[in-house]
Amino acid sequence: MAEQYSYACKDYPGMESCPFHVNTQSEEELWQQMELHARVAHGEDPDQWTDDDRKYLRTLIKNE
Repeated sequence: MAEQYSYACKDYPGMESCPFHVNTQSEEELWQQMELHARVAHGEDPDQWTDDDRKYLRTLIKNE
């Protein structure tokens, strides 16, 4: 069975009401989807995320 990576925006503090959830087969694709979601739904610029931001987000990614 192929690996699955998943992220749920509601797991990020302050985003509990966001329904966004994504599953992908690669971590790279997952990050692309997370960044696109942040831009479109939350008006964020992922290019401005710090290394600490990305490190914390990585803790929220599930790998099965």
